Amino acid sequence: MDYSNILSERAVSLKPSGIRKFFDILDEMDDVVSLTVGQPDFVTPWHIRESAIESLEQGKTYYTSNSGLLSMREEIAKYLNRRFSLNYNPKTELIVTVGGSEAIDITIRALVNPGDEVIIPEPCFVCYEPITRLACGTPVIITTKAEDNFKLTPDALRAAITPCTKLLVLPFPNNPTGAIMTAAELDGIAEVLRDTNIMVLSDEIYAELTYGRRHVSIAGLDGMRERTVVVNGFSKAYAMTGWRLGYTAAPPEVTYQMLKIHQFAIMCAPTVSQYAALEALRNGDDDIVYMVEEYNRRRRLIVSGFRSIGIDCFEPEGAFYVFPEIGKFGMPCEEFCERLLYEERVAIVPGTAFGSCGEGFARVSYAYSVRHITEALERMEAFVKKLRK
Repeated sequence: MDYSNILSERAVSLKPSGIRKFFDILDEMDDVVSLTVGQPDFVTPWHIRESAIESLEQGKTYYTSNSGLLSMREEIAKYLNRRFSLNYNPKTELIVTVGGSEAIDITIRALVNPGDEVIIPEPCFVCYEPITRLACGTPVIITTKAEDNFKLTPDALRAAITPCTKLLVLPFPNNPTGAIMTAAELDGIAEVLRDTNIMVLSDEIYAELTYGRRHVSIAGLDGMRERTVVVNGFSKAYAMTGWRLGYTAAPPEVTYQMLKIHQFAIMCAPTVSQYAALEALRNGDDDIVYMVEEYNRRRRLIVSGFRSIGIDCFEPEGAFYVFPEIGKFGMPCEEFCERLLYEERVAIVPGTAFGSCGEGFARVSYAYSVRHITEALERMEAFVKKLRK
């Protein structure tokens, strides 16, 4: 078989995730302290797991409706209203998806035609650009800068808009930088968009993981609900990564089109996960408070640790990552991370895994125990000392 003439050209042209390379190396090494994974080190709270077990014991192993259990969508609507002052109709404006990743995928595919431009601020989560390309769209990258605290500015957005612009991806709180957008900053973005036909994909998977201020959704600003698809899920806030459950919240005209894609590709999200998430939504607010307090403690520890060993580090206000600047050590960030891995057995992710503008930086997750973070910082200090000799 000549697979070069069989495989999709678009699929072949995609670069694999830059994160995976380091995961593959880790699989073959011992005694590595890894700060790579964007996954809570907490176990899903027992009352959530117990609810899932109870659903299985009761034989609730059937398909749900394509959109998800109505009771689930009703609880999502209550949650969005309670936590972020957003109002959505659970019957026509919400879809339960297989993780936030599927939610992103069906949003882009439902909106983007061949040749449409999708504005993507980078550094950012790895999937937006490849999904845009698979949908035959054209990614338009905006580089966010450390001097702007890695936030999207109205001037940068305005300069990137063309007659072909269809969609803006708004990835805040941000993976990998930990940057957030305040209400005033979002209003500046909204002002650029209000008189256009540009839609917004607001990826709010880290909405509950903010420090010092509450998350604000751009969908809650005047004139923005009608042009925004909110993407969220349960992986980060409730330590439910393996349950693979997310959702979209959008105007009914958009939701209807996304639902068709979801129907043909997925059918419905896992039933047992939906019953677990029901319990999370109803009784999980205290779990969020506890985990955010723990992440905040680790955030302060790791930022202080980097600064004490002489590595400049933007102080994140959301998510559970830091994005330290390592460019001053005179080597590409991938080389820095590889040497750190092989010489000191510490794994972090090169900034270029999140866009070429990530050169000179690295992503470090603090979704790990204090003991784990402390050990990693001690090893990194030894590595930095060697580099300075």
